[in-house]
Amino acid sequence: ALTAKQQLFVKEYLVDLNATQAAIRAGYSAKTAEQQASRLLSNVKVQDAIQKAMSKRSEKVEIKAERVLQRWIDIAFADPNEIIHFRRVCCRHCFGINHEYQWIDEKEYETTIAMLQADAAEKEKPAQLPSDIGGYGFDPLLRPHPKCPVCHGEGHGQLHVNDTRDLSPQAKALYAGAKSTAAGLEIKMHDQDRALENIARHLGMLKDNVKLEVVKKLEDFM
Repeated sequence: ALTAKQQLFVKEYLVDLNATQAAIRAGYSAKTAEQQASRLLSNVKVQDAIQKAMSKRSEKVEIKAERVLQRWIDIAFADPNEIIHFRRVCCRHCFGINHEYQWIDEKEYETTIAMLQADAAEKEKPAQLPSDIGGYGFDPLLRPHPKCPVCHGEGHGQLHVNDTRDLSPQAKALYAGAKSTAAGLEIKMHDQDRALENIARHLGMLKDNVKLEVVKKLEDFM
């Protein structure tokens, strides 16, 4: 087994692979550190300890590299629509009876009537009250009715941000946060093209020298 000093030398040597400095940091005299380092590195047990430690560290680095690659993959191939998407939803006439204006429920209708009556009374004018012949049950999330005579199947556009707590692992990797601005909510996402490029480089699919050669050939034609 290694002595405490030898173990410390192994630990310090792995920091910068400088044997002399490792010997000094391990407590050996600075005057004889170079000779001590040479002696320690020629010790079979010390060599074995260093080799094992370096192999273990190499395995850790490899695992980290795999995790980085997997994150690039998640970002590159995630579907941005999981985070934010533009959708078209129905208008109030899409699913009303005979395509008349449809209310959410009686409460919404009665509240609207009361507001219009109060406004008309204040202005001393007769109230123009809407009817409820289109019925109730309006669902603002339904797709437009393709034969709606009012919106002609177009409904209206709506930008929707999904609950980021429910995102898939890939979408969570793509998601880079959100912030409230004067213009509204800003959703940030990592660069998918950059992630794809990193993957391609890792797989050896992109060669900078080849790209430079192509650029040079293009310049020759200009």
